[in-house]
Amino acid sequence: MQRARRTAELAGFEHPEITDLLREADYGRYEGLTTRQIQETDPDWELYRDGCPGGESPAQLYARAQQFVNLVTAHQDGRVLAFAHGHILRAVAVAWIAANITVATGLQLDVATLNILRDADRGRVIALWNAP
Repeated sequence: MQRARRTAELAGFEHPEITDLLREADYGRYEGLTTRQIQETDPDWELYRDGCPGGESPAQLYARAQQFVNLVTAHQDGRVLAFAHGHILRAVAVAWIAANITVATGLQLDVATLNILRDADRGRVIALWNAP
C-alpha cells in the first residue's frame, strides 16, 4: 500500500482514503517470488486460477474486489479514483463487469497506467484499459 499511497501523492492527492480492500494479493508461501520463480517449481501456476498456498484463493481475491466495487457504487457523486497494485486492480476490473476471476489473467496491466471503469447504457464496462 505504501507505493500506491505514494503514487496518489505524486498525482496530487495528498490525503487519499486508504482501504484494505485494495491491498495486493496475499501470496502466502509465494510472497517475494516472481511469477517466473514460482513457475520453476509449478510450471502451470496462475494466480487467478490457482491462488497461493497459504495465501488468498482466487475466490477470496474476487470477493475482496467485489466488496470494493460495492464501496465504489455506494459513493455519493459516482466518481472514485483508485491507486493500487496490478493484481487487485485486474480483479476489480473483472468484478466490475461481473466476469469470472480467471478473465483477469488476460488483462495486461502495466505500471502507471490509466484505466476507466464506468456505467454505460448496456451496464458496466471497461471504457479504457492500460493506457499510458
